[in-house]
Amino acid sequence: MCLVRHTMQLNDIMKLSKSIEEIRSDFPILSTKAYGKPLVYLDNGATTQKPEQVIRVINELYRTTNANVHRGVHYLSDRVSERYEAARETVRAFINAQKKEEIIFTAGTTASINAVAFSFGERFVGKDDEIIISGMEHHANIVPWQMLCQRKSARLKVIPFSDDGILDLESFRGMLTGRTRIVAVAHASNVLGTVNPVREIVREAHSHGIPVLVDGAQAIQHGIVDVTDIGCDFYVFSGHKVYGPNGIGVLYGKEELLNEMPPYQGGGDMVASVTFEKTTYNDLPFRFEAGTTNFTGAIGMAAALDYLSALGRQAVAEREQALLARATAGLSSVGGLRIYGTAPDKVSVISFLIGGLHPYDTGMILDKMGIAVRTGTHCAQPLMERYGITGNIRASIAFYNTDEEIDALVSGVRKTVEMLA
Repeated sequence: MCLVRHTMQLNDIMKLSKSIEEIRSDFPILSTKAYGKPLVYLDNGATTQKPEQVIRVINELYRTTNANVHRGVHYLSDRVSERYEAARETVRAFINAQKKEEIIFTAGTTASINAVAFSFGERFVGKDDEIIISGMEHHANIVPWQMLCQRKSARLKVIPFSDDGILDLESFRGMLTGRTRIVAVAHASNVLGTVNPVREIVREAHSHGIPVLVDGAQAIQHGIVDVTDIGCDFYVFSGHKVYGPNGIGVLYGKEELLNEMPPYQGGGDMVASVTFEKTTYNDLPFRFEAGTTNFTGAIGMAAALDYLSALGRQAVAEREQALLARATAGLSSVGGLRIYGTAPDKVSVISFLIGGLHPYDTGMILDKMGIAVRTGTHCAQPLMERYGITGNIRASIAFYNTDEEIDALVSGVRKTVEMLA
């Protein structure tokens, strides 16, 4: 599935509903100075910054509406429960799920994947069964499946990818067998930026009766995600990657599958009745939301999704593509610099190394210039091993970044080369 259109110039893109100046004023942290220099924040793949509209909602909740959801009949509990369920509907509409009951709030992408790996795994995976992931996965979409394989004596199979960062779909097709129980792939790579053909992957897997989980942590913020169009059985993402609060995430799952999966946590609100002899579980989605839920996170995340929708999600995607094109052209002109991930369909992530320079040295020098990038393995060590490197530098771009900030990155990289070469 293509998240965005092909790259274009900034003056050709669909217009956002606000000017870039107005947008940047919505994000208080963007006016921060780092070492006396204007902050250039290009670590959006790690976490996105929060607009005032989200901060205000969270602040207001604690000031006026702090109570447990679904736990009382008093005024505050009723109000916050209504807003919590309204947030669930906001998420449903944002990803075009068919039913609100298919939206489960979790602590984040990692928690969502672990929930599926445990619950789905307990119900459907046994000895000598197989699980397929790709070679470009984040650790969060590797380790839970490895743990499941260890518990169940199952086997993990890995889809290879090319030097350009494109999955080998022919190899994938050959991996599908009668023992394959689930496929779990990233919608977009957090290192390479590659947008994987998840619709095609789902179609192939479903032709063998195999469900698919899509890790949307690096896709949800960059374009229009439609889980009905993709056809996936599970889709997961984090609030803090999409301009919302930390500690909140989403597990979308098809109703029929969720109803067959046992709860992975026990506690309050996920039960219908409890005796010392037997417990019966609540209906969806509550059976997967044990304990006091992060209602401030859910409502804050809904505010972030509303903010993006109001800006225009296609316009956001197109602006980011134009900024990515500028960054790619600028960095490609630096002698000795290699970009990792050159697939034609990418989100606004660009990872690179400069000759023999250590990524940490480069990152630290850029930091002193006020430029925040990510350095290291980006929680994707197997991907780094695939390229024979120990890490690289990642600039991840958001719609609130500017031409001038992209140029500052390129200029900063050039100065770093001059200093360290």
